[in-house]
Amino acid sequence: MITRLKKIYVKKQFNPGLIGIFINPFYFGRKGIYKKIKSYAKELNGKLLDFGCGSKPYRELFSVSEYIGVDIEVSGHPHDNENIDFYYDGKTLPFKDNEFDSVFSSEVFEHIFNLDEIINELYRVLKPGGKILITVPLVWDEHEAPYDFGRYTSYGLSHLLETSGFKVEKIERTTKYVESIFQLLNLYIYRVFEKCGTVPGFFATILFTIPLNIFGLLLSAILPDRPQLYLNNVILARK
Repeated sequence: MITRLKKIYVKKQFNPGLIGIFINPFYFGRKGIYKKIKSYAKELNGKLLDFGCGSKPYRELFSVSEYIGVDIEVSGHPHDNENIDFYYDGKTLPFKDNEFDSVFSSEVFEHIFNLDEIINELYRVLKPGGKILITVPLVWDEHEAPYDFGRYTSYGLSHLLETSGFKVEKIERTTKYVESIFQLLNLYIYRVFEKCGTVPGFFATILFTIPLNIFGLLLSAILPDRPQLYLNNVILARK
């Protein structure tokens, strides 16, 4: 029973759904990312490379012939129990030219110092005509230190991708202005209580985040939106 509840909790961290309102302090951020990835997943096919895959939390969204995950061994979080297929050295991917039909990368680019070089590598291993789908934060607190190197606007990301040869096809924001504000409030609450221990910290956090999530949903539905503040960019590009 405890194991089953733990699996549900872990799953709802990346796919919050309705229950995420009550148990997920990252509800607005993760909900926005999940919904956008789900809507674009059908654009990727064939042999797919998940760059910076970690635990592959979005694997179930993709209907592809082969799903390969690559990550770097030295990172801001441990790789225990993560099903990583290949590791790379931070510079060169261990794959031949034009090997993959699709590339996916979620919340990884901010942890890469030499991002222009890595985008060139992703371009190299992607087949001509292949597509890349990425999510990258514009607004989030400093995390996985000391491997947190940047935040990117939609214009900055477009420039980096186009400089490497990609053609940007779609750019979308994951959250509304009001949702972003409430997510940052929840993030603050999470940081305050994260040192209290797993169980006490969890219950102390949700005591605040439940009303913040509900109130944030109500206000974001009532108040007019503005495009200048959002949490993440989702970009679909083609080689």
